Amino acid sequence: MKVLVLGAGVVGTASAWYLARAGHEVTVVDRQPGAGLETSFANAGQVSPGYSAPWAGPGIPAKAVKWLMMRHRPLVLWPLLDARLYDFILRMLVNCTSPAYRLNKMRMVRLAEYSRDVLKALRAETGIEYDQRMRGTLQLFRTQKQLDGIGLDTKILSEFGVPYEVLDNAGCIGAEPALARVRDKFVGGLRLPGDETGDAHVFTQRLAALAEAAGVTFRYGTAIEGIETAGERVAAVRTGAGNLTADAYVVALGSYSRALLKPLGLRIPVYPVKGYSITAPLRDDAAAPVSTVMDETFKIAVTRLGERIRVGGTAELAGFSLRLRDPRKETLLHSVTDLFPDGGHYDRATFWTGLRPMTPDGTPVVGPTRYANLFVNTGHGTLGWTMACGSGRVVADLVSGKAPEIDVGDLGIGRYGG
Repeated sequence: MKVLVLGAGVVGTASAWYLARAGHEVTVVDRQPGAGLETSFANAGQVSPGYSAPWAGPGIPAKAVKWLMMRHRPLVLWPLLDARLYDFILRMLVNCTSPAYRLNKMRMVRLAEYSRDVLKALRAETGIEYDQRMRGTLQLFRTQKQLDGIGLDTKILSEFGVPYEVLDNAGCIGAEPALARVRDKFVGGLRLPGDETGDAHVFTQRLAALAEAAGVTFRYGTAIEGIETAGERVAAVRTGAGNLTADAYVVALGSYSRALLKPLGLRIPVYPVKGYSITAPLRDDAAAPVSTVMDETFKIAVTRLGERIRVGGTAELAGFSLRLRDPRKETLLHSVTDLFPDGGHYDRATFWTGLRPMTPDGTPVVGPTRYANLFVNTGHGTLGWTMACGSGRVVADLVSGKAPEIDVGDLGIGRYGG
């Protein structure tokens, strides 16, 4: 079967790989000149199934007000005249209850754990390298209140059999020795030993090369303009290079999926939540993190990627703007220099921003649509790298008419009435 995948980020490229492995003739279309050049380019580098959780949760509205008042704030809201923004915020507020949080986290952990296992199998099969480390994630708490508030998360982790460790100050230093230099900055942490790290851009580029060797065609530099339908099926995709046809179609365009699907009557409340990162050359191995440390106060991830340190975070609601804003860089630098002051050459750091495709409930939209040959794989938010391989494998199974290895009935567009 001929399959057209729209989008060559980490999610689209993983979809193409697993579709090709299932025996399909696959073409990937992307406006960029290569794979993984937008949201997948310089994210925080985490493969974090244990840390998978929706942003909407109990107490978040009150916390959001506090965050907006902080100098180094993790949340930034621009007062745009954009109905989609306020629809997204209202839907998120509806999900800020304990039952909704529990449901959404369980969905996310299920897919993320599966995805991590699929990634492991891919590594064993191909030997792909991408500055990966299997050293876990440490969520670092600067206050006792933060540490005392992890009960709901750890309960869900226990239910899913996800290993975790609640650590005191000394335990955090045992996991991340460089923190001994700033032991007065934190009280404890939650460690997820099954989590991993790696460079999503390098992974995407190398997986794209493997996919090409397996017969996948990548049409880069090709703008996607719209989808043509005939009855209850997709007939073609309009592009800057003309109409492209296939037997099945997969939309993996991240934040841009919503606009493409809307003319078809398929409505998904995916909104671009802007994130930032800096990447600095390593200065002192002993003063740098060994894996990922999540600074809970500022919602900043500090990750070791080979001879570099990647610092990522901030949730900026600013539409599709890609403007680099210096205050966001200052927040990233504040967190990393506070915890790992001698770890990197921060004066030589590169600055980047990307648009995370968020859903109000945090769960991605993965599965079929009411159009028999159209599938979606989008809305992964901050967890696109974490969930890419699992989502790609699920979509490949669905396109092939096979039952996925995990329950995905609650991940589809149907929960939004699409």
